[in-house]
Amino acid sequence: MTKKCSGCGAILQSINQKDKGYIPPNKITNSNYCERCFQIIHYNKKIVTELKNINDYIKNIVNKKAEYVYFLIDFININKETINTFQSINVPKTLIISKTDIIPKSIKEPIIVNWLKENYNVNENIIFQSTKKNINTKLITKKLEEQNINECYILGYTNAGKSTLINKLCCNEKENYNEITTSLIPNTTIDFIKIKLNDNLSIIDSPGFTLTRTIYNEDEFELIKKVNPKNFLKPTTYQLKDIASILIEDKIRLKSSINNSLTFYISNDIKTERVFEKNRKLTDLEKKEIKIPANSDLVIKSLGFINVKKACTLTIHANDFSLFEVRTSMFKGKQ
Repeated sequence: MTKKCSGCGAILQSINQKDKGYIPPNKITNSNYCERCFQIIHYNKKIVTELKNINDYIKNIVNKKAEYVYFLIDFININKETINTFQSINVPKTLIISKTDIIPKSIKEPIIVNWLKENYNVNENIIFQSTKKNINTKLITKKLEEQNINECYILGYTNAGKSTLINKLCCNEKENYNEITTSLIPNTTIDFIKIKLNDNLSIIDSPGFTLTRTIYNEDEFELIKKVNPKNFLKPTTYQLKDIASILIEDKIRLKSSINNSLTFYISNDIKTERVFEKNRKLTDLEKKEIKIPANSDLVIKSLGFINVKKACTLTIHANDFSLFEVRTSMFKGKQ
């Protein structure tokens, strides 16, 4: 009988040290974690594992086998790609807006729910949840028990918080629980991990979906850490004149065609700065002009979004324009 790593779901093996699930032969009988998970947990090693076609693999398994799905998306990662993936799951499901502790206090939950319905056609049940603040964590299992659901898959994009949520649920319910490995590095969870929560309910962790494009490279560990907020977002507003631009982490440069107000809803650890025409930084990158209606959001996948107050043309210097999406703001003029 094959044995899986409790931390990442890989099948434990002692044949190839470079392959997933490796553990030294003398430890394979008594260990619950592969060598990679052990190094991540105890030495904070940054180990990136490539999982080819992982998004399709997850969807194929879940759409064939799942009785029910909780799908986690955190506030800064609401965009067309993440919502389209949520909608591609064709079994009964609930959308969880995770890490609600990062949402600015001025943004109320009913506003987000109505906006998700209007802008992204999300009509399923929505739960706002934070493992860090223990908000609605118990509600996750309560809803399943009320509906007599015996097995539930927990899905989400990388760093949505699904493994952390499962660890919280299981630590509350089970003695001697071997925690799932968590880290900010993409593809920490390699395969599905089934955990029997009690006699009537099993929870299944899954590998994280990965975005087609991100602002960071997979080995830019410090930037990955900065992108993920530790505390609630404090929106930063720039009153931008048409001779000025905004630099974001020396990767993106934005300039409005008119004097404008831009409010950033991104991690406060991310470096943004106002620069002027004499500073030519990033102007050698590819350039694209995007028309922005009044009071709209410029979404930057993996980073968050920028609310643009006045209708304008934004000139963007960047390496990859598939990162960007323009959408109707949730604020409706009341920012």
